[in-house]
Amino acid sequence: MAITIQEVTTKKDLRRFARFPNELYRWNKYYVPQLVGADMDTLTREKNKAFEVCEGRYWLARNEKGTIVGRVAGIINHKYNDKTGIKYCRFGWIDFIESQEVVHALLSKVEEYAREKGMDIVEGPMGFLEFDVAGILVEGFDRLPTAYSKYNAPYYESLILNEGYTKVVDYVEYLVKIPKDLSRYEKFSKIVAERNNLREAPVKKRRDLLKYADGIFACLNRCYANIHGFSELSPAQCEDLKKQFLGQLVLDYVSVILDKNDKVVAFGICLPSLSLVLQKVKGHLFPFGFIEVLRALRHNDTVDALLIAIDDEYKDKGVNAMIASKIGAGFHKHGIKYLESTRELENNNSVQNMWSKLDHQLVKRARIYEKEV
Repeated sequence: MAITIQEVTTKKDLRRFARFPNELYRWNKYYVPQLVGADMDTLTREKNKAFEVCEGRYWLARNEKGTIVGRVAGIINHKYNDKTGIKYCRFGWIDFIESQEVVHALLSKVEEYAREKGMDIVEGPMGFLEFDVAGILVEGFDRLPTAYSKYNAPYYESLILNEGYTKVVDYVEYLVKIPKDLSRYEKFSKIVAERNNLREAPVKKRRDLLKYADGIFACLNRCYANIHGFSELSPAQCEDLKKQFLGQLVLDYVSVILDKNDKVVAFGICLPSLSLVLQKVKGHLFPFGFIEVLRALRHNDTVDALLIAIDDEYKDKGVNAMIASKIGAGFHKHGIKYLESTRELENNNSVQNMWSKLDHQLVKRARIYEKEV
């Protein structure tokens, strides 16, 4: 098969780039269609503040008939490279038909871009920031993806390994059954709060949460500083994330922990699962898809654990019980039966210890790869 690589330079081609996986997996019952408009915004310099510290280029692979058979992005996060002292080029937004020729053509283009920019290692799949989809699914092909993760076919890994890439780290996801009795969390959380002079932030309306938003992001930057692939979020990037997340949040599934000086020292955020509804609207919010999304935010039996962070000073002091008590009460109020952890690093023991005390099972695994260039 003769493969041609075309760089994405027009809005029309960017739309084709964003739509490709929805077409590739249109018959797959485990694939959740991507929101094309949202992906295009993420990939557009003028609409994504990540470009303050990142640069990127995108390519489509076409066969001899001109049909799109693959896509990939090449990304350099200069802030992360400065932090680590390593010259990384990331590959992301990678999808392809089952063809070694296609994968070779796509990854060779990213490697060429990396060398042009003086980079030493190509790593991925990763996005611009921590909140973009990362990893190749290697376990859990019979389950729907959670928020901010994505499905891919089983053949991806072997074709990537054949190009000389090796594993860096895995992300794992757990399915957790919500216990019917949360009284032990309630009792313990009161003890923890009194012992450490902590309290739950009074959040009744979204504008209340906005008061603590900057503190939440400051806490996130502190707690995630040493996580693989993470670079500190700038004020402008935080504003982007506020716009992206705030409208989706159910306040009963949000916990913000304050110290005696009203500083945010921990938080937890869960989001109602949107996987089934996004399948239903086929990745299109308009004209009526957003109504289905709003309904899913209010009527659901499954949530995705989006983020949790606890300052080092309060780790191993039971602060997670305060978070679990607050959010768990929301689960019971709304009839939530299951929680799915979104992708967490396999060596993130502090988070996984939370699930170990509950009825849980590991259901998905996604992998990051690298190659020296």
